[in-house]
Amino acid sequence: MNFKPSFFKEFPHSIVLLFFIIVLATLATHIIPAGTFDRVLIDGRLRVIAGTYRLIAEQPLGLMDMFIAMPKGFGVAIEVIWVVMASGIMFGILEKSKMIENVVGTLIFKLGLKRRLIIVVVLTYLFGLLGVMVGYENNIAMIPIAATISLALGGDLMLAAAIAVGGVTVGFGLSPINPYTVGTGHKIAELPMFSGALMRSMLCFSALTVLAYFNRRYFKKIIKNPKQSLTQGVDQSGFGLTKDLSTYRLQNKDLLILFIFLSGLVFMLFGVFQWHWYLNQISAIFLMISIIAGWASGMSSKTIGETSFQSISLVAPGAFMVGFAATIKVILEEASIGDTIAYELAQSLNGLSVYGSALGMSLAQLLINFAIPSGSGQALATLPIMIPTGELLGLTRQTTILAFQIGDGVSNLMNPALGGLIAMLSLCRVTFDRWLKFILPVMGVILLISWLYLLVGVAINWGPF
Repeated sequence: MNFKPSFFKEFPHSIVLLFFIIVLATLATHIIPAGTFDRVLIDGRLRVIAGTYRLIAEQPLGLMDMFIAMPKGFGVAIEVIWVVMASGIMFGILEKSKMIENVVGTLIFKLGLKRRLIIVVVLTYLFGLLGVMVGYENNIAMIPIAATISLALGGDLMLAAAIAVGGVTVGFGLSPINPYTVGTGHKIAELPMFSGALMRSMLCFSALTVLAYFNRRYFKKIIKNPKQSLTQGVDQSGFGLTKDLSTYRLQNKDLLILFIFLSGLVFMLFGVFQWHWYLNQISAIFLMISIIAGWASGMSSKTIGETSFQSISLVAPGAFMVGFAATIKVILEEASIGDTIAYELAQSLNGLSVYGSALGMSLAQLLINFAIPSGSGQALATLPIMIPTGELLGLTRQTTILAFQIGDGVSNLMNPALGGLIAMLSLCRVTFDRWLKFILPVMGVILLISWLYLLVGVAINWGPF
């Protein structure tokens, strides 16, 4: 009798997949030697000093250490976990007030379902623009709205994630004015801030066009056959419309709550750009919006409390995944192998042709992104090494930074260690394993197009402008 364990019958669940990665990271601490670079404090950030890499005492993690790293990961990711909770509560209150449903229902009725394929394409570009202009986690409040719109159009939650999470991730990752990657890189390379914006803008638009094409194709497929949906069986409660489109009208209460929501977002963005607010302040604004919107809608304190608990129960799995994924970062840091990975990947580029070195550098940054998922953190850790390495290989500084941006930005689409990605997927109730089934082909095409732009940069000896 042939026995095949059910464990291998399908793609592993998200939590199982992450556990495998955590185990591999732990095993890597026994294989990869510990090492470090010297660092210098510049503008409040620690920057690697090129040429200072050295081996240090081995610090491999044991089985007990691996499991202890898990609660430590939750400590590291607590700000992201809390913003997921706060965003979930806010959306739950707004959904309970019926404001989002009424706004989306009225909007779709006015536009008409005949234009729904065009709407999906436009929304992809719109969320991409939000990624370019607003940032990454700053857009988290907009993600559930995409879920309501997608279901109203006849789509599913995967389409919502593709539009919103995919759009924001591509727009942010390949943004010509990304302050964390391009901005930090230009400071390190001593180039004019956000120079080369034209080529970067063309790349970002091309990547969003690829995403829009895949989104439209997926939407047509599930319209034709709903069984092709990648989110079959996922709870859609709270997202869908509850009545016929023709019956939706905006009431004064809806306009008031919409005003409260938008005012809160504008104030949040002002704080982000003017006062450098981050996740804790964003969470605070979300909770303020929740309380004020609840009162404005006429909810009792009991209803607000019950709705908050129900909302938390829906986003709790995603919040757990954020903390669980942060375990990978803890393991690599405690074993001190992150710098070794960066150093060895940089050394592996020696001997390649100028075109091969550009592609190799991009691929190296892609791999490093799984160890250092922070864009600015990766820039500070790797670009002081990569920029002089690139110049020795014949690459301009601008091209080296583009290689870094491509490696970091495109791989963000499937990086389980990126807390913001896991958080936003959770708000669409899309598990990471299902997301991979959709996004891997998209990412492959975007990566190929990005590498074509990179090769053009090498061919024209791309300078500051």
